[in-house]
Amino acid sequence: MKAIAVLSSSLLAFALALAPLAQADDSNYKPGTVWEISHVKTEPGQFEAYLDFLDTQWKKIQEFAKKSGVVVSYHVWAVNDAREGEPDLILGIEYKDYLSNADRMAFQEKVHQMMAADSHKLDAQSGERKVLRKLAGSVELQELQLK
Repeated sequence: MKAIAVLSSSLLAFALALAPLAQADDSNYKPGTVWEISHVKTEPGQFEAYLDFLDTQWKKIQEFAKKSGVVVSYHVWAVNDAREGEPDLILGIEYKDYLSNADRMAFQEKVHQMMAADSHKLDAQSGERKVLRKLAGSVELQELQLK
């Protein structure tokens, strides 16, 4: 009788340990790609100049990231009839998955080599773009693919 009680409690503990795995399999979705969405407000008269930057340096980095397998896709969207306080451009970068800090730093080093610049130079260039635009916020999203 005591052996049956021990066996029963062992089976119960085993079943409880597997419950989270079963729940994950029962979910109606699976995690998809990760998106970084940035809201940009261009300064008056600087829309074309900022798009020139996006079409050259920004695009070059995104294409490099795609070839490296880090980025799946990237997009530039215009906000139609942006109201007061809303961005006029939205930048979207789709990643295969979340990057670990080590992977992010390793990729950043590759970008520095490709652009022949270090963090200080790239940061200074970002500051120079302040006359072209204001960063109005960003959000990171993960797609949930319904099964």
